[in-house]
Amino acid sequence: MKVVARIWVIPAVLVAWEIIARWSADSDFPPPTTIAVRMYDLWFSGPVSHVFLTEDAIDHMLPSLGRMFGGWILASVLGIVLGTLLGRSRTATDYVDPLIEFGRALPPPLLLPLFLALFQGGQMGALITQLATIVFGVIWPVLLNTIDGVRAVDPTYTETATVFNLSRPQRLRVVVLPAASPKIFAGLRLSLSLALILMVISELIGGTNGIGYQLLQAQRSFDGAGVWAAISLLGLLGYVVNSLFVLAERRVLVWHRESTRNP
Repeated sequence: MKVVARIWVIPAVLVAWEIIARWSADSDFPPPTTIAVRMYDLWFSGPVSHVFLTEDAIDHMLPSLGRMFGGWILASVLGIVLGTLLGRSRTATDYVDPLIEFGRALPPPLLLPLFLALFQGGQMGALITQLATIVFGVIWPVLLNTIDGVRAVDPTYTETATVFNLSRPQRLRVVVLPAASPKIFAGLRLSLSLALILMVISELIGGTNGIGYQLLQAQRSFDGAGVWAAISLLGLLGYVVNSLFVLAERRVLVWHRESTRNP
């Protein structure tokens, strides 16, 4: 009953949308049933051997997901490594902090022309440009949350590790990173949403394939249902990716929930 009480608004909104869209008969505001049929025709009407994915899905959806996750993983690794190093050295952070504040204030989409000029040259240049845009925009939440998480580690933990003669790499692996992991995961979750947004923006401006590119082509061909199908697909992907991340986070940080529940 609780689940029904929480999701009843979704079918209510879809029914209202269907009625209003059919009454207005506006091609730019198609009903949900038309959008669903368009999504099926574009991406999910393929053969069983391709897991029902069409050629458009393979040529556009899969490259988009590859760029999004590739940029996110690269930014996450860089953010965690640099954030851990800076978080353990307040002096280094004081020197680098002005650069961090300057970099995080720059809107990543505005750097697309710069990246296009730097990495020009065919499909490889376009791919590097898109990845650079995603990495630049995604790294800041991971970096800043890692710095805060590492700084907030209780000194008692590190002092105890020193007493047990743990080396510095061992202290980082056994004490610092586990204690900072709740903050790190918060940054990773936020950065994953940003990766999806920046993936679409980079494909709209400098892409030759991808969901964002398909959305742009549908807009140029006055395909209202195709535009809404791409938007709906992006929303579904965002929901699925976030749900899977939350599930993984709960499994990895189960010890943290137990410790806060039973102090």
